[in-house]
Amino acid sequence: MSKCMPVNEAVARFLRPGMRVHTLQTGLRWPTAAMHAVARRFWGQAPGFELIAFSANHPHAVWVAGGLVSKIIASYCGEPYRTPGPNPVFQRAWKSGELELEMWSILSLPLRLKAAAQGVPWLPTRSLLGSNMETDNSHALTVTQDPRGHGRLALVHALYPDLSLVHAWMADEQGNTVFGYPQAENAYGALAAREGAIVTAEHIVDSETLRRHAHLVQLPGDYVRAVCPAPWGAHPGGMSRAGIPDFSGYAEDYEFVNQARTAGEKPATLQAWIDEWVLGCESPEAYAEHLGKARRRRLRQRADDDAAGRARALPVPKTGPPSTVERMLCAAARMIRERIVVSGLGSLLAGAGQANLAAWLAHRALAGGEHAFQLMAEVGLYGYAPADGDPAVFNQANYFSCTSLTDTPRLMGILMAGAQARCLGVMGFGQIDAQGDINTTLIPGKLFIAGSGGANDIASNARELLVVGRLAPNRCVEKVPYVTSPGRRLRTLVTDQAVFEKPAGVRRLRLTRLLSDGSDRSEAERVQAIRDGCGFAFETAAEVSWLEPPDDEELAQLRRFDPQRWFLD
Repeated sequence: MSKCMPVNEAVARFLRPGMRVHTLQTGLRWPTAAMHAVARRFWGQAPGFELIAFSANHPHAVWVAGGLVSKIIASYCGEPYRTPGPNPVFQRAWKSGELELEMWSILSLPLRLKAAAQGVPWLPTRSLLGSNMETDNSHALTVTQDPRGHGRLALVHALYPDLSLVHAWMADEQGNTVFGYPQAENAYGALAAREGAIVTAEHIVDSETLRRHAHLVQLPGDYVRAVCPAPWGAHPGGMSRAGIPDFSGYAEDYEFVNQARTAGEKPATLQAWIDEWVLGCESPEAYAEHLGKARRRRLRQRADDDAAGRARALPVPKTGPPSTVERMLCAAARMIRERIVVSGLGSLLAGAGQANLAAWLAHRALAGGEHAFQLMAEVGLYGYAPADGDPAVFNQANYFSCTSLTDTPRLMGILMAGAQARCLGVMGFGQIDAQGDINTTLIPGKLFIAGSGGANDIASNARELLVVGRLAPNRCVEKVPYVTSPGRRLRTLVTDQAVFEKPAGVRRLRLTRLLSDGSDRSEAERVQAIRDGCGFAFETAAEVSWLEPPDDEELAQLRRFDPQRWFLD
């Protein structure tokens, strides 16, 4: 029997107020078409949905703005592009008390959904331990001792959605569904949903076509309530052809995401944006038409260029002496290379932003040599070579250089954290304290930032951790007010002024190196200036060394990675 119907009809038939709704993210981003249909159906009616999101971004913020959501369960509530950071819609709703946020990590949340899909009460992880999430989520997390005597384990409880919203490359009329790569959270939430999934798809195909792709079906039709045609149904997310060469994809629309982000800064501009792009587009077809042919053609061409390995036309990078940020990132890349060699590490998982640029620079320098390492990204990219011109950590051009495309539970749980893994974690911070504990979640009672994403998993499970970020009194503090990521594995902190290190068994960070800045200040003067600009007290090494400024090739390559200077300014 055919389950095919328009998405508006599916939402009207299968969604009810009070449901716990899961928005599945595979192929990276959002089931936008279905989410917009829900917004149109329930706008202003206060249906009290509880929302489960691998990563909650501006499409989820639309639901918050429309009063659809009372609670979000997520690993991250913020914006992804161009630079990751807070979302003002979530911030306002959290501060006013209208929205409850239950924050997990990017590995532990899919594990909860996987436990539900398997019908088991919990699954174990070493993430979350020692963070505020361990105590905040005690209602859904049990701490126990590893029976082998290897310390504590967190047992994360099964999480059952009522209904899952899914966007896919293709499905047949019975609901057998093919997702794109990388698989990110995988299909566990849809497989666990008590009332199944509403699937929107770029292509509705016949059963013969579907069977030719049976090895790519992650969601069988038995778990699906409705199948809805929705070309461009992931926009402004993209649909990459990686692993699925039969179709023409489209690139992520960074400009559109930024427009939505800017609109969200004020309620009035946000409402105008929603009126145009959500409430004013009565169907996925109307939305695609409103995007316009030129925009659709441009996004398809960019995706085709990525698939073919054609370099994008890039702006001419800046020339001239290094900026403070560029000095910091080149210093971080050198420290990464040192830690890879000294600790005998074979892989690296970097968070988004400046930390990612430093990791890319180190990777390019060591590629092909004795100490070459595998680059990973948390949504399921393994063994990729970063392309010039787009510094986004999930840049779709990088999918095609991967030696493996997988999902987050496998990449984070095994390839980064597994018994045989030798992974260096590299990430930034909102705040960091003298012991290396990191806060990227909130200032209690004052400010919601964004959450862990993969940061807690990296800090909890990588062999060791290197952190990079600007030195400032409100960022480098004596004790963070919220521990997102515990600092027990942190070995190196690279700032724009100095390098701090914390060998295993040492409790506090110690200044060990200074970044050359071209001034004629003495070592004592530089150290005193750093003390004045740092919010935690620190000791210095018996011998403080100096890191020289970037050389011409380091600087040129860094600028090729980020010619538009999203992260370098």
